[in-house]
Amino acid sequence: MKYINELREGNRMSGIYLCKHRQPAVTKNGKPYENVILQDRTGTIDAKIWEPNSQGIDEFEVFDYIDIVGDVNSFNGALQVSIKRVRKAGEGEYNPADYLPTSRYDIEEMYQTLLKYIHSVKNPYLLEMLENLFVKNQELAKNFRTSSAAKNVHHGFVGGLLEHTLSVTRFCDFMAKVYPILNRDLLISAAILHDIGKTRELSAFPQNDYTDDGQLLGHIMIGAEMVHDEAGKIAGFPADLENKLKHCILAHHGELEYGSPKKPALAEAMALNLADNADAKMETLTELFASNTETGSDWLGYNRLFESNIRRTGEI
Repeated sequence: MKYINELREGNRMSGIYLCKHRQPAVTKNGKPYENVILQDRTGTIDAKIWEPNSQGIDEFEVFDYIDIVGDVNSFNGALQVSIKRVRKAGEGEYNPADYLPTSRYDIEEMYQTLLKYIHSVKNPYLLEMLENLFVKNQELAKNFRTSSAAKNVHHGFVGGLLEHTLSVTRFCDFMAKVYPILNRDLLISAAILHDIGKTRELSAFPQNDYTDDGQLLGHIMIGAEMVHDEAGKIAGFPADLENKLKHCILAHHGELEYGSPKKPALAEAMALNLADNADAKMETLTELFASNTETGSDWLGYNRLFESNIRRTGEI
């Protein structure tokens, strides 16, 4: 079996992959076919079953592990697989870890580093809230370690939410040392909590898709509600501190058109927005470079997110 990032046009593809998506469709001539998305830990690839009722095409469902044989072609500049044979794989034929994209960093080491930042917070109310969520609430702590930070775009892998949160926290810690106007306890707490709503916005892998709460509310609103609920469990938690912390969460996307219900009004909210934006964009570039290793050119083409034609730096 070849991993998806190793596939090239003209390859014969065979092996077990995760069925990420399956949907029936009809050609312009009225002929039925099926759209399928295959996934392994290196990424996804579009696939088609042009003869869904032919011999060798067995029954399978979304999120099944399937053993396929197919041909890799190019369509509109992207690789596409024409599946010739497929069957549902049985238990013991595959290791689920091979099919889930995972952080390149050790998840437990990252979490221990995050706990060090938590225990550096001196405000007793903020410290208690963070410990309640990330130390005492074992179910939430487990979900936080394994969740992604997005369905796609950036940090869309196991451990992605933790990796992103830790990077943002490091950025904020640096800014707190450089700019005395920043309240470090508030900023570090907001950095650690800013995306906590994603533990409820996105379902667990292998689905990694929006939940009903995610579709209806979004992670920013969910995160603010989680902070409100936790503050209510802590005796004497100051209402003003709760509002400042919730404001940082509500404003961390920076602009109304980017999903923030509020624009930053506090220095800490502005710093959090800058850190969040910086890490998201640098990780997006990292993933873009990693997925375009065989272009033969330093120029990677126009990118919608950056609204720019992106180029590798190359040798200097």
